Amino acid sequence: MTLPHDRSRLLVDDRVPSEIFSQSMDRWIETMLADDVSEEGGTNNFVRAKLIAKQKGVICGQIVINRMLDKHAPNCSYDWKVGEGELVKERGHVLQISGFSCEILKVERVMLNLLGRLSGISTTTSEWVSNSNDLQLACTRKTEWGILDKWAVHIGGGLTHRLFRSDALMLKENDFASAIESGEDQNDSIKKLISEIDLEKHSKFTVIEVQNINEAILAAQTWSEKQRENSTTDSVVLLLDNMGPMNARIVVTELEKLDLRKWCILEGSGGITKDSISEWSSSGVDLISTSAMNRGVKPLDISLIIEGEK
Repeated sequence: MTLPHDRSRLLVDDRVPSEIFSQSMDRWIETMLADDVSEEGGTNNFVRAKLIAKQKGVICGQIVINRMLDKHAPNCSYDWKVGEGELVKERGHVLQISGFSCEILKVERVMLNLLGRLSGISTTTSEWVSNSNDLQLACTRKTEWGILDKWAVHIGGGLTHRLFRSDALMLKENDFASAIESGEDQNDSIKKLISEIDLEKHSKFTVIEVQNINEAILAAQTWSEKQRENSTTDSVVLLLDNMGPMNARIVVTELEKLDLRKWCILEGSGGITKDSISEWSSSGVDLISTSAMNRGVKPLDISLIIEGEK
């Protein structure tokens, strides 16, 4: 099944970063360099520098590092020894830079922070994916570095999910609670908000967060009725929030009995661990989403070594 959760095409098209990705990269680069408060001066020898991985992992961040070097170390040339998304071995040569030492040292720490952080996420993601038994994995909007995290998850083999709040419509528990009027309950609010969705804008990717089996059935019924009225056949994403694989299996069974499963993409989320993937794989959901692939992840240990004058 092709899932709408893969938004990588909105980040890079034919190796060219989109405007939104370019702007995100520039914000992070400029902020990190400003915070690093690099002083001008120092030696100005022409040198070679090597970036060496101290541990094996999946390299991610070339597109960001290239952008930084081109703008902030314009007199340097560079040569990647490992491609984006490729595995580097322990003590493997990642990147070689040739140029003036003052330019290289000015960007050294930020470069290592960016490359290490993003490669750590892509490495962790690839480990999750390798244990997924073909169940698709997505990150969430719980990120530390925003769109950069999303890119790293994509490079590691995961799905980006929504890139930003307005990328796709998502109705959550707080949206339903906020829409309850006098005399109504949560179910009335769920039905009302789904019925009011503009399918011209949101039919292809709408996420409805549900807390239990009854809410899942109600959301699926309301969505299917709206699709039939509109003569369309798009599926809604039902995010099964903190329901666990056992309840998810019950949701699948009940939706199948009611002939509603075909209208739904089922996403398990909340409290997911690497050890629980096998249970989710047999639950019948289409994917699971977690922030564990990108939050609190240990960076890949990469160092820069200057070899001396060229």
